[in-house]
Amino acid sequence: MPQTTLGWREWVTLPALGINGIKAKIDTGARSSSLHAFDIQAIEVNGEQWVEFKVNPQQHETTELVACRAPIKDYRQVTDSGGHRSMRYVIETSICIGGEQFLAEMTLADRSQMLFRMLLGRTAMKNRYIVDPSRSYCASQKPAKSPSQIVPS
Repeated sequence: MPQTTLGWREWVTLPALGINGIKAKIDTGARSSSLHAFDIQAIEVNGEQWVEFKVNPQQHETTELVACRAPIKDYRQVTDSGGHRSMRYVIETSICIGGEQFLAEMTLADRSQMLFRMLLGRTAMKNRYIVDPSRSYCASQKPAKSPSQIVPS
């Protein structure tokens, strides 16, 4: 089966989190995927550990706010591109790129100072995609807004 080609950046939808469109850097240098999150709090739901967090899905924009909640899959040490280590919550969520949907692990981190609010790492892409770093938005286009999922800040 031929693999879909991704550009170095793509529009991604995270339906289980209510995020209809977030621009992701397709990062073959990163092992894990990462999502911009803040106000991160671990909670208990029916005896299980969950995490609540907020996301500003658009670059350079803080007025659009999505409140999210997901089961905690792990809490692990992650080394960023600068060599700094930090403990991060890990969730597993559905990811949609183009017409494909799949489950992938995502670490939660404050990426407000980064250019992209999401990184799609090589573990999520393995055996699924080919990356052409000379292109952008090969498999996706900016989705229409879904106001029912947006929480005013």
